[in-house]
Amino acid sequence: MVYSMRRSQKLPISLVEAWDFFSSPKNLKRITPEYMGFDIVGECPEKMYPGLFIHYKVKPLLGIPMNWTTEITQVRELAYFVDEQRVGPYRIWHHEHFFEEIPGGVLMHDIVSYQLPFGPLGDLVHPWLVLPKLNQIFAHRFRTATELFGVYPEASAVKS
Repeated sequence: MVYSMRRSQKLPISLVEAWDFFSSPKNLKRITPEYMGFDIVGECPEKMYPGLFIHYKVKPLLGIPMNWTTEITQVRELAYFVDEQRVGPYRIWHHEHFFEEIPGGVLMHDIVSYQLPFGPLGDLVHPWLVLPKLNQIFAHRFRTATELFGVYPEASAVKS
């Protein structure tokens, strides 16, 4: 089964500020929960581009380290970028990041499509292990972005 998760956040910053921060691989660690043990392995450029491979070490479950490699497959400056897992814990991981200028700030919208390994066993653990962990990660990102950039008037996090 392929699952889908959508998250949105409004921030009181310009489209350029949002793009500059979120499209820089070097800021990934800042928006990832500390317990994930997230570290980029090797050199990484300031800005992403199509074809960029980013290699990480993460500890998503029980503090067990694993390698994760994503490829930036699409980039449209100031509009969106897409990362796809090439090596890691998921069978499929496709993450679309959209940015839209709105009055007084920017709307960021994420769509994640993913499939777990291990067939029916993976689907069995999804609701009580994987989904809560993904919700924690996105909640942390929401809080961190708010701490860094402030609260958008009538701030909202939309789950769908």
